[in-house]
Amino acid sequence: MHEFTPRQIVEKLNEHVIGQADAKRAVAIALRNRYRRQLLDPSLRDEVTPKNILMIGPTGVGKTEIARRLAKLVRAPFVKIEATKFTEVGYVGRDVESMVRDLVEASLRLVKDEKKEALKERAEAVANERIVDALVGKKASTGLGGGNPFEMLFGGTQKPPEQETANDTADRSVIRQQLFQGQLEDRMIDVDIEERQMDLFSGQQGMEGLANLQDMLGQVMPKKTKKRQLSVKEARPILTAEEAERLLDLNEVHDEAVRRAEQMGIIFVDEIDKIATKGQDSAGVSREGVQRDILPIVEGSTVVTKYGPVKTDHMLFIAAGAFHMAKPSDLIPELQGRFPIRVELDSLTEDDFVKILTEPNQALLKQYKALLGAEQVHVTFTEDAIRQIARIAAQVNDETDNIGARRLYTIMERVLEELSFEAAEMPETDVTITPQYVMDRVGKVADDRDLSQFIL
Repeated sequence: MHEFTPRQIVEKLNEHVIGQADAKRAVAIALRNRYRRQLLDPSLRDEVTPKNILMIGPTGVGKTEIARRLAKLVRAPFVKIEATKFTEVGYVGRDVESMVRDLVEASLRLVKDEKKEALKERAEAVANERIVDALVGKKASTGLGGGNPFEMLFGGTQKPPEQETANDTADRSVIRQQLFQGQLEDRMIDVDIEERQMDLFSGQQGMEGLANLQDMLGQVMPKKTKKRQLSVKEARPILTAEEAERLLDLNEVHDEAVRRAEQMGIIFVDEIDKIATKGQDSAGVSREGVQRDILPIVEGSTVVTKYGPVKTDHMLFIAAGAFHMAKPSDLIPELQGRFPIRVELDSLTEDDFVKILTEPNQALLKQYKALLGAEQVHVTFTEDAIRQIARIAAQVNDETDNIGARRLYTIMERVLEELSFEAAEMPETDVTITPQYVMDRVGKVADDRDLSQFIL
């Protein structure tokens, strides 16, 4: 994290999100403050809490993307949740504490991926030995790991080790050499692959205890295996992943996942304006109940997860909403106070749409060019055509509902619909998209307000 100054963070975000300088500065400062906090004396460190951010702006202007890209930049655990999915405690629906459990799961996946990458060489070496076993005719399913006392009862896969003769050793040496030289990549072998255990209760409200029980039983019961016939090339990554999983120290992984979730986690609460309330009708009271349930999570509490208790004191919360029908002041005062940094995002203009189409690393035009290029149809857009697409998107947003940059997807699909349909049957060709080409396919619909409401 210390590698990035706020200015560098903004520059990185500029590669993916157009405009919204105030929002980028706010999240960059919040992120840098996390690094600064780590440098403080421990007695003061615990007192410094993140300054949560409230983003206010219409849909499609980059609120979610800024938070998502920020998390990827520093490899921080990140989860996006919709405030409307939660219900007050005691009602059927998702409990607000599930957002913290989701964050820990995201953190666990992140840590596991990093640990597996570090163990890749060791795991691949063991996987290659299993492939050699299969090639010389021995069972290729034992790999690493100790015996399981339950396997005698439930028919596990452990078999007594076969005695290796001098001839076997010579055969293995020859096959191992051929394998490393890449001569056996297409050879078919029979391997026993561990079957993945289906997670029956994950994410279901009130089922956390059963999910824990399933995990415990999964560790005690013998692993089920399935024999598959694969080429050496196909078997290697599967066996490598299996061996990497066995090499993991799960206690260490769980502890690191919880630590990262607590110290680096980012929870993005979208649609928070939908639980703001003005009146005291029954629906309003229910929404206020959700706000009061979210409040202790945001201000700092301990949530029990299957990986142990998780503190939310130092998690960064970024809330976002359009606030068309409500105002930030319609949130309960206690919750307002937990989001001291407020940033208003601007609606996108025609010039912004032009930049969105062309400037980001994975800009929309680059994506469509690559998709059609896969069929040997090489598409180029003139500058005037790009401007025309941006102008139509801005016009339709002004005249109907403003859905921000998502309008560009609708326009682009309409412009390239015929070409996308015919591309598979076309010979290799070059196609130039001009302003007239755009107008022929979208112009009439965009100009007719009634039609554009339904089609664009």
